[in-house]
Amino acid sequence: MTKQIEESYQLAKQRYAEIGVDTEQVLADLEKVKLSIHSWQGDDIHGFLFPNQELTGGIGVSGNYPGVATTPDQLSNDLSKALSLIPGKHKVQLHAIYAVTDQPKDLDQLEPSDFKYWVDWAKKEGVGLDMNGTFFSHPMLKDGFTLASPDKEVRDFWIEHGKRSRAIANYFGEELGQQSVNNFWIPDGYKDNPIDKLTPRLRLIDSLDEIIKQPYAEKNTIEAFEGKLFGTGVESYTVGSHEFYANYALTREKLWTIDAGHFHPTEDVSDKFSAFTPFGKGLMLHVSRPVRWDSDHVVILDDALIRMMRSLVRDDLLGQTNIGLDFFDATINRIAAWVIGTRATQKALLMGMLAPIKHLKEVEINHDLTERLMLTEELKSYPFGAVWDEFCVRNNVPVGTEWLKEVQTYEKDVLLKR
Repeated sequence: MTKQIEESYQLAKQRYAEIGVDTEQVLADLEKVKLSIHSWQGDDIHGFLFPNQELTGGIGVSGNYPGVATTPDQLSNDLSKALSLIPGKHKVQLHAIYAVTDQPKDLDQLEPSDFKYWVDWAKKEGVGLDMNGTFFSHPMLKDGFTLASPDKEVRDFWIEHGKRSRAIANYFGEELGQQSVNNFWIPDGYKDNPIDKLTPRLRLIDSLDEIIKQPYAEKNTIEAFEGKLFGTGVESYTVGSHEFYANYALTREKLWTIDAGHFHPTEDVSDKFSAFTPFGKGLMLHVSRPVRWDSDHVVILDDALIRMMRSLVRDDLLGQTNIGLDFFDATINRIAAWVIGTRATQKALLMGMLAPIKHLKEVEINHDLTERLMLTEELKSYPFGAVWDEFCVRNNVPVGTEWLKEVQTYEKDVLLKR
């Protein structure tokens, strides 16, 4: 098997060299890309602060596959297993509800020490940590509002939570030596048409400004703000729309989060990267797979994913973009879901890199649209899979379908005994 992989790679290396692509450089470049893998695929977004609380705020998970993680050790062990099957070193995204506390705490009481468990685990795994405040599934989500609520008591609760999430993200950065992106998404809005669309947004601006007032070193943490077209229960009006957060990120020198599932189904999400980055500080990307709408299916190597990763590569935007995953499916093995989605994203990046980009830009500027079309079409049948297999071999992870055997063994020995 190893000999066949090497022979196939050498043939692919020659094929790509003929069109000016150095596969060795591509493999080195792909190795540098750290994806941020989301913890909530492993436990269906229950967390450990309020594990029996109903999901609210437009959040929902389908399925009841056996083996869901219910303790910190179970979730971290499942993550470790998934990471062992994914090439490269990456980051892990946490939500505030994944705090590991000695005593019951609410979201406005969390401290960095409540995440020491995860920092210790991350150091052992050699990964970074990103942060998300949890602005859903809580009694203080009142009448569909958090930071934009007309009720000052509600706003103050969530403002305090936002401040504490920033302190936790800063702790991650200090301890792990990697910048922790702290993402903010809130579900605020109305199911039916509101009279006043401006005032809730003014309240949201004031709340966010209060949250980010305390300065932190950007080498440790930076905030990202995630918009949405609409959601369940807020079909008519979303306070934190795409335009709102893009402008907020621009004026506050923060990151804008683009979630692939949060746009109209006919929009090309990849086209938004180059429209924002000339003006903004950078992007946080949530790679998801919407089916009809924000359903967060497991990411696969489809056209949308290929376009997104290709755009980041062609426009040299990887240095300005944090790539995170955001999907959850409880109808299949949860560890397999992590591996499938993450490896698919890496494959899409590889496909984008395995192209004579400089030459393609030259023929385009010379208006040789014939060669541009010819090359981009021929690339679709080039042997990128052989290069991917080589990448897996060099990173000591299973090639092809072999990784599923490890997941099936883990399911039998661990998941089905929970």
